Amino acid sequence: MFNKILIANRGEIAIRIIRACKELGIKTVAIYSSADEHAQHVQLADESILLGDAAPKESYLNVDKLIRAALDSKADAIHPGYGFLSENASFAATVASAGLTFIGPSADSIRAMGDKAESKIAMKKAGVPTVPGFEGLESDVDFKKAAKEIGYPVLIKASAGGGGKGMRVVNEESELSEAVESARREALNSFGDERLLMEKYLADAHHIEFQVFGDKHGNLVHLFERECSVQRRHQKIIEETPSPLLTPKLREQMGQAAVAAAKAVNYYNAGTIEFIFDPILSSFYFLEMNTRLQVEHPITELVAGIDLVQWQIRIAAGEKFPFTQNDFHQHGHAIECRVYAEDPANGFLPSTGRLLQFIEPRGPGIRVDSGFTIGSEVTHYYDPLLAKLIVHAENRDAAIQRMQTALSEFIVHGVVTNIDFMQTVLKHADFAQGKVSTRWVEKNLESNSLLSDAQAPELQSLIAAALADVVFVGVKAQSAVSNETDPFTPWKQTNSYRN
Repeated sequence: MFNKILIANRGEIAIRIIRACKELGIKTVAIYSSADEHAQHVQLADESILLGDAAPKESYLNVDKLIRAALDSKADAIHPGYGFLSENASFAATVASAGLTFIGPSADSIRAMGDKAESKIAMKKAGVPTVPGFEGLESDVDFKKAAKEIGYPVLIKASAGGGGKGMRVVNEESELSEAVESARREALNSFGDERLLMEKYLADAHHIEFQVFGDKHGNLVHLFERECSVQRRHQKIIEETPSPLLTPKLREQMGQAAVAAAKAVNYYNAGTIEFIFDPILSSFYFLEMNTRLQVEHPITELVAGIDLVQWQIRIAAGEKFPFTQNDFHQHGHAIECRVYAEDPANGFLPSTGRLLQFIEPRGPGIRVDSGFTIGSEVTHYYDPLLAKLIVHAENRDAAIQRMQTALSEFIVHGVVTNIDFMQTVLKHADFAQGKVSTRWVEKNLESNSLLSDAQAPELQSLIAAALADVVFVGVKAQSAVSNETDPFTPWKQTNSYRN
């Protein structure tokens, strides 16, 4: 087992990894930017190293600085978390070349699944169903011919892309040339790669993914599905497991396809096979593979009864995964809501500022993974995810009710959040019936049916103003305490609110 692990990430996922390491008796090294000097993950780690300025390229994306920090701190391994460099094959290879262990899959597996066009070709060879479409398109003539054969609407996608970038829906031929040009331009700017592919656009499809997990000894299983169809800007907001749509037979078929997909690239450690599912035809198609730990991994942990992060570390250290597929069963129902600092009424525009109040819900079956506390600063440099609120209950109805209660007790002031928006989604009849497709949020926002219960901005402003002075004094007091030289002062045991 490793003696020390450097965590190449920040926020809630860094804290999640730190806690897993502590339970395994492993020391941790946090890295941080100038904007994260007082962040929670820095305080919780055994050691911390300043990498550079707030811009990610100067800190969390700077490979040379990360490797140097790991070597200087005498770490054995690097855990990338999710985002940043977690799916960067070159980074994984560099970590290995430096004599360190990358806690994740091999660079070859990341590379094989990181290219959407190449991964689709590999999945076809492995017999995994893929969305009808074409790769390797270049000229306008190629795109028009492919679209005519597929049939409109079609989806243009960046081959090396993700997160909705370089993606365009085209409804008719007159829109095609402009869509291809803009998608190619965005793909080049975002990924340095202008290659595109085309697929049939499934307008009312569901996004269902399967968690896979394997070791370096050839053992590979799936840990069931996650329904991830509640999305905005092609990014998930609410996830749940089990999916309300899948029958036992369909779950088994998709699980087997997920394992086959992972085996096709000799995969080990944690990964996710994402499918698009057509409920009308009851058909599913391979979408892509995330070669890392997912943001929504906690709901799988609660339903499958396994600590995925600890097993990531143990597998990376060379242990065998001692479980077979028959050892896993789904117990109860789990839901995750991503609490973002963003304004749903304003196109989900990120919100920045100091957290004047941050009260997390507590109670049976409630888990909160967060990287913020009262007095924390939400900046524009990083993803505006404040916390992941996760609930677990005996069935779906009970889980929905528990989540609604937990959301009502989650108090955040100082920034605008999507808490009220998610409450409205959970109360909607379509969600109760499992009828939420990937475009459902977009369609309902056009009719304003999801914003009726949103908290008035005027009230948020009044509350923020009332708390600002009090919290500012507390934060200043905490800053003063952090500079106190007496190691036995009781003030070091308090937080900014108490001060």
